[in-house]
Amino acid sequence: MTTFTTYKIDTAPAASKPFLEGAKKAFGFEANLLGTMAESPALLEGYLTLSGILNKSDLSETERQIILMTNNRLNGCTYCMAAHTTISQMANVPADVIEALRSGTSIADPKLEALRVFAEVINEKRGWPEESDIEAFLAAGYTKQTVLEVILATSLKVMSNYTNHIAKTTVDPAFQANVWSAEDSVAA
Repeated sequence: MTTFTTYKIDTAPAASKPFLEGAKKAFGFEANLLGTMAESPALLEGYLTLSGILNKSDLSETERQIILMTNNRLNGCTYCMAAHTTISQMANVPADVIEALRSGTSIADPKLEALRVFAEVINEKRGWPEESDIEAFLAAGYTKQTVLEVILATSLKVMSNYTNHIAKTTVDPAFQANVWSAEDSVAA
């Protein structure tokens, strides 16, 4: 069985150290996901860069988390579900939205539900939505820009979810209170 190393700043490849140091400064701890990504400085830099770009999008924090957590659930990423549940709680995403995202059930707010559904469509259809999917999303009040930002957020989750699947990344203590498994989802 192939084992991946979860690096710390002092053991990481030289090109990854500045990224891990910056992340520790921002988050207050050395996240296992980033320590695992450090094996590939290019992946680590790409992930952190794309994450920063997503934060500059027109999406609200709640909307970003809806897309990210929908992808985490569909991809079965236990690490990212725990992490993004914690992040969502810290960002004051409504508790009913977080629960819907964790369980794969509908969000009460129709516009946010349209975003959740469209994020599912993009993931499940591998970027091949029907014209009716796009039209329904736009009719809910979103824009063509948002269509493309759903793709941006989905791309970010491919990087982290797939890394966690392959490396079997251990959930950090900071996220342990929000451990999740696919069995927690009605769509499992």
